Amino acid sequence: MNQSQTLRGKARTKDPFPVSILSLTVGAFAIGMTEFVIMGILPNVAEDLHVSISTAGQLITSYALGVAIGAPILTVLTHRLPQKLLLCLLMVLFILGNGIAVIAPNYAILMGARLITALCHGTFFGVGAVIASNLVKPNKRAGAVSIMMAGLTIANIIGVPIGTFVGQHLGWRASFAAIVLMGIIALIGIMIFIPRIRQDQSVSLTKQFEALVQPKLLVILLACAIGNSSLFAVFTYIAPLLEQVTGFHEQSVTWILVLFGIGVTLGNIAGGKLADWKLMPSVLGIFASLCVLLTIFTFTVKSPVLAVITIFLWGAASFAVMPGIQVKIMNMAQDAPALASTSNHSAGNLGNAFGAFCGGWVINNMGLTSLPWVGAVLVGIAFLIGLAIYLQERRQQFPLPLHASGKEI
Repeated sequence: MNQSQTLRGKARTKDPFPVSILSLTVGAFAIGMTEFVIMGILPNVAEDLHVSISTAGQLITSYALGVAIGAPILTVLTHRLPQKLLLCLLMVLFILGNGIAVIAPNYAILMGARLITALCHGTFFGVGAVIASNLVKPNKRAGAVSIMMAGLTIANIIGVPIGTFVGQHLGWRASFAAIVLMGIIALIGIMIFIPRIRQDQSVSLTKQFEALVQPKLLVILLACAIGNSSLFAVFTYIAPLLEQVTGFHEQSVTWILVLFGIGVTLGNIAGGKLADWKLMPSVLGIFASLCVLLTIFTFTVKSPVLAVITIFLWGAASFAVMPGIQVKIMNMAQDAPALASTSNHSAGNLGNAFGAFCGGWVINNMGLTSLPWVGAVLVGIAFLIGLAIYLQERRQQFPLPLHASGKEI
């Protein structure tokens, strides 16, 4: 009996979906919290460590680069490890990195801690998605993966605002201490509830790389990276933007982040449904919407009410595009699901790193108010890349009829 049959048998007899998948969701929640909470406490970190806002913003850049570079390398180096053991090791690494952040005496140590923490991000989601899809019946696989990924979006509603509140009142180190606690809970859940999974004969690394390095797939990954850079060029500096430009008090930022998180979760659900309906048209439509929303945000950022409305819609659209891109990449690399899934997160976080760096450069050279329209330009580029791919696929699917001369009409 192979791995999939064994796991489906367990799903029928034990119905592990509610508990087993939940342990992965908690891990995703903890990872989402550590990735995004820094944005809400960025001014606090900058003040305590005596660095500028733009310098503190590079803590997001370092994390994103750690995911982008570390995830594929870890996936390749650990592809023969039992998947449950790998998840446990990843959570131990996650706890260690956040623990160092709690006691980091200076900016350099905190930067190193962020890099350590980032190493487990992409591999956790890549391997976790494969495990989640195999822990349930075939007709529930997409639901299982979405439940796991929901931890990332719920982190934006609950984890990040709570972490921001804790950081503002008890110090930013307390935020990372709370993340350590979540990591420990996730590790215990994985150890107890995720079954030991027998490894199938894996596809050779050569074939996995061949599936991954298709030119069209690499271009899709590029669009994903540029789209994410648009998000992080603005969202990395959302706290100083709202406080210094819009005029919100520090405590108000927490509730705006809650609203952003609600938009993110709703957008993620809607994006999945749209992708099931029309994959590439939905991705292109959402990219276009993001370009429009960020252009509008250039003007509404100075109005408290309009800024909040725009941020909610922007959050929904930003995460609505992700399920479609994930499905597109998985469809194009069926021989390498874990590596493809991991590479998607890697490309996205490479975009995160560039976005945070770009946002810092914009602040230093053009000012905070230039961030929204720069973000609009970046996502506009992602839209054009996606449009080029879509038109090429349509041309291949529906070639123009030939004239008698042999030329296309």
